[in-house]
Order: sequence, then C-alpha cells, then structure tokens
Amino acid sequence: MVSRSVRITNATGLHLRPAGVLCETAMQFNCKVTFKTEDNYEANAKSVLSVLGACVKTGQEITICCEGADEQEALDFIINKIESGLGE
Repeated sequence: MVSRSVRITNATGLHLRPAGVLCETAMQFNCKVTFKTEDNYEANAKSVLSVLGACVKTGQEITICCEGADEQEALDFIINKIESGLGE
C-alpha cells in the first residue's frame, strides 16, 4: 500500500464534476483507491457517491491510498490529476 497527502486546489472542492473526474481517473487502475479526509472520513475514490459524501472543500487536505498491483502508478497519476485541478 502506498499513500500521499494532497491539498484540493480547485475553486469548488470535490463537487459533482471534479468528483466524477476523480472517479474516472481512479477507475483506470486495477488497485483499490481510497482517500481519507482531515476528519478521518474514508471514501472509495471509484464511487461518485462516496466522494461526494466526503464533502471535501477547497483548501482541505486528503490522503490518497492505493493498494494493489499498479498502486504506485495509480497514486502518482491521481495526485498529478488533483494538483492540476481535476479538469477545471
């Protein structure tokens, strides 16, 4: 398992469109992809409802966790996608 923290920088946090982009990105990989919020809510990054349920706002930090065969590739790609604003 690999993990890394990242700050949400897009202007609207993880609302529906960025949540969808995050899910689509996570689903490209075979490994399990989750994230934890600052208040210890754990979300399945491959589920839009789970991501939306985390209520992540702009400026909050989340910790992405990947576990499985392509975990490092997934973590690097997802962190890069988040840092670039999730398609804003």
